[in-house]
Amino acid sequence: MLLRIAKTFALLSSILPLASFAQISDEDAERMVNARYANGITAIAEERIFTAEDVRRQIMPLVDQIQADSKGDPVMFNRMLDEAENQIIQTLTDNVLIVKQFYEDKGQIPESYVRNEVEERIIRQFDGDRSRFLAYLQSIGKTPDEYDNEIREEMIVNFMRLKMTKSESFVSPVKVEEFYNANKQQFHEPEAVHLRLIILAKLTDEDPELLDQTADEIVRQLNNGIDFAQLAKKHSQDSKKDVGGDWGWVERKALIPELAEVAFKLGIGDHSDPLKLKDKIFIMYIQDRSDEGYVPLTEVRDSIASMLVSEMAEEAQNRQLERLRRDGYVRRFN
Repeated sequence: MLLRIAKTFALLSSILPLASFAQISDEDAERMVNARYANGITAIAEERIFTAEDVRRQIMPLVDQIQADSKGDPVMFNRMLDEAENQIIQTLTDNVLIVKQFYEDKGQIPESYVRNEVEERIIRQFDGDRSRFLAYLQSIGKTPDEYDNEIREEMIVNFMRLKMTKSESFVSPVKVEEFYNANKQQFHEPEAVHLRLIILAKLTDEDPELLDQTADEIVRQLNNGIDFAQLAKKHSQDSKKDVGGDWGWVERKALIPELAEVAFKLGIGDHSDPLKLKDKIFIMYIQDRSDEGYVPLTEVRDSIASMLVSEMAEEAQNRQLERLRRDGYVRRFN
């Protein structure tokens, strides 16, 4: 239910006018990123040097999403770019410390594992074409041995990060209940209806009486047991026509008052009479309804437990990473 209400708000927010910004183009965004990471050293972890190019290579795939999320606002774009850069550098330097700890713990990755993973990637990413793979390595300035080592370290990091969080895999029912009671407002659901709509709109130069006649005929067919969704697909003139006029779960405040007043008085399986608003006629059908209240703990216990386990695992990993950072050598230059 929480998800369906969230979808309703997402729909509403999507039609609100965006703030007016000095928009940046795709070319501007790429130029800003390239200028930012033109050259220089961004960080040193132990004996590993990370350059601006290392960061640029990882941040470029994120630029389109950052630009979309910033809605073209240059200030927000740069702030989000800063956040992404900070996270990338943190991850790069943490990974060096994690690999160091792995070897200090006498860990080993069988060479066959590395070779198998490399071969899998050549098949998956280069359709098994080794010449394309080697051309790619040349384009990023890596030798096959350096690439093998990169894959080896990636496997080590994945193993070690999983190990850091593995101990945090259980949360007691008492903690789940305590979270539920302390955050009960999060599980509050307002009154809502699962709404289907038929919307009729007057065409240019059309006789208004014809629209009224169509609405009356639809109601007559509904009274005779014809399926609402079937009639919506045939007659409705809105974006939900193809799905039988299904607008999903809708809160009272998501509807204009004239529609809300009628919709929330209807029972499950009931339809409204035609409602004329300006040059449109609305016919509503209530497929289901939900009263205002709190989602029972039994319905959200598993999701709360999963969330708490994830939080505990992240905290456990952060504690171990802080120890590695404290004991290791990291210097950042940005």
